[in-house]
Amino acid sequence: MKYYPPKHRQEGFHCPHCRVYASQKWLRVLSGLSQDNLKKDERFDICICSHCQQKSYWYKQHLIDPSEVPLAPPHEDLPEDCKLDYEEARNIFTASPRASAALLRLCVQKLLLHLGGSGKNINADVKELVEKGLPVLVQQALDYCRVIGNNSVHPGEININDSPDVAASLFDMINFIVEDRITRPNQIQAFYNRLPENARNAIQKRDDTSDSA
Repeated sequence: MKYYPPKHRQEGFHCPHCRVYASQKWLRVLSGLSQDNLKKDERFDICICSHCQQKSYWYKQHLIDPSEVPLAPPHEDLPEDCKLDYEEARNIFTASPRASAALLRLCVQKLLLHLGGSGKNINADVKELVEKGLPVLVQQALDYCRVIGNNSVHPGEININDSPDVAASLFDMINFIVEDRITRPNQIQAFYNRLPENARNAIQKRDDTSDSA
């Protein structure tokens, strides 16, 4: 299902409490100072989820409580230097999807270094990995992150702040890349290493013979 992140005055989105897509009821907080006299971006608002009845609190059109939104956590096999950018991107997503996407672009750039690239130029690294046999789906995921990330740094055809669901999809894309390029190979290698040493030596001998034939 498509993810709809919490957005100020939106009639429906994925609740930051129950994580269910539901309609939302908005209430304006009244105080001694009439909110009609406040600028639009200085008002306090309360949002009530129709599914769980939990409240979220907003100030200056930004979600302040709960502070976390239901975005995918980093894959457990995401390299540590990449996790720092990933987690920071999660923390600032509600306040600025565009800044979040820019951080995820940096995360992908660092990730490519772990996948055999230089970690300096995403486009060049993807091209090099494709020449080495990178699966099409992984190439598409990397290019998706590259294009969306570039739009966050140099705004073009995609307005990230107007389309937060696009930025939210980057988290899932990065986790998919890690699962395919890091987790699965490690799992297969771990299973293979359980084979008796004699069996592995016989396989190695078979392959060496095939190469010399």
